[in-house]
Amino acid sequence: MPEETAVYTHGHHESVLRSHSWRTAANSAAYLLGELRPGLDILDVGCGPGTITADLAALVGPGRVTAVDAERDVLGRARAVAAERGLDNVEFAVADVHALDFPDDSFDVVHAHQVLQHVGDPVRALREMRRVCRPGGVVAARDSDYAAMTWFPEVPLMDDWQQLYGRVARANGGEPDAGRRLLSWARRAGFTEVRASAATWCFATPEERAWWSGLWADRTTASGYAELAVAGGHATRDDLAAIAGAWREWGGREDAWFMVPHGEVLCRV
Repeated sequence: MPEETAVYTHGHHESVLRSHSWRTAANSAAYLLGELRPGLDILDVGCGPGTITADLAALVGPGRVTAVDAERDVLGRARAVAAERGLDNVEFAVADVHALDFPDDSFDVVHAHQVLQHVGDPVRALREMRRVCRPGGVVAARDSDYAAMTWFPEVPLMDDWQQLYGRVARANGGEPDAGRRLLSWARRAGFTEVRASAATWCFATPEERAWWSGLWADRTTASGYAELAVAGGHATRDDLAAIAGAWREWGGREDAWFMVPHGEVLCRV
């Protein structure tokens, strides 16, 4: 059976979960919501702390949501979110998207948010997602595109952060500019009916700037990404501290603005 060959660049440091727990179906899966209705069964691949999962479960109940992640520890957080919301139609399991342990045609919707950029073979992953999706169902994927992220004003070392992240992610076997590649990957995976789109996150209010810059400053010095950057010889601790300082400087500017673009695909099976 194929196994995951990439290393998850971010890890599950508090600064990473701070970001992931902010995500909702509304701000991260709006392109999919028109396909959902009560009674559908969903597989949520790479569910992380489960905030999107819980939203999906609330929308399709009494349909079932099966949420899987490669990291067992983060599933405890996802279970707690579902329990807090009183959802009884969600179950959780450890899984590798390259080799999903489910029969063919098991789900009406197979969803992956910010997953394919981190896997070793995204085309194989999409083929697996297609295999477990029922005829007439949809496979949905959304990924950011790091090289297309942009911000204002220009702050020294912010460009260094963008370039460093790309080096580290690719050294780990991932593709940080996955958003622009989703349509191509879907075609290579055998999908013929694909609707491609794009959407953004934008951080521009004082509260948004403080939150976004703070979590990236922390992530740059203390997360799995920081450890991998140093271990791989991509940066020194001093380099990371300087980049974290640039993030905080940017976040303190009254005119600061940051845009994160995402590619999206809805693939009909």
